[in-house]
Amino acid sequence: MALGTTSLSQATFVVVDLETTGASPNKGAAITEIGAVKVRSGEYLGNFESFVNPLSPIPDYITQMTGITDLMLAKAPVIDEILPAFLEFAGKHNEVIIVAHNAPFDLSFLKSAAKELDIMWPKYKTLDTVTIARQVLTKEKVPNCKLQTLAQYFGTTTQPNHRALDDAKATTEILHGLLERLGSFDVNTVDALMEFAKTAAHIQRQNYWGLSSI
Repeated sequence: MALGTTSLSQATFVVVDLETTGASPNKGAAITEIGAVKVRSGEYLGNFESFVNPLSPIPDYITQMTGITDLMLAKAPVIDEILPAFLEFAGKHNEVIIVAHNAPFDLSFLKSAAKELDIMWPKYKTLDTVTIARQVLTKEKVPNCKLQTLAQYFGTTTQPNHRALDDAKATTEILHGLLERLGSFDVNTVDALMEFAKTAAHIQRQNYWGLSSI
């Protein structure tokens, strides 16, 4: 069965979260930690977790936020070793969906690292839980779609703490909560989910720029 026609209840999701030295790889920031969870049908299939030596000092404000120090990363593997291991964990592009909270952020770092290492980034289907949450949850239910806010709303057992694996675990629980609500939108397959996400992102861009009152 093609991934697109797979029912959401049988789809395999790889939920990933990164910690980094800054906001953008285009400004010299690098990955310091990768955490990921693989799930299908609500069942946890495995975890991936590793520090990454960014080969540059961590800004103080990042250490204050994450608790990750230069000393903790001194003997950690570099991205050259970790990215191939992560891609092996994630699996084939036609078998899994990559999920992240504010996915453009995480994917920008992963794709930038792949480019630097001359690794062809797989053509994964990707999903941003922020985009889905904004479309299925009203402002009466949540004041914003920050990870901490959604974790509180869904009552996740793992609390976000700016550490990659814990944040990935919390995002996984949020993903399951969102998927449960998508049935009322007649979203039951991977293709329908991708189309819903695409439409939701378009609507949100229109609202952001004041082009629509929807």
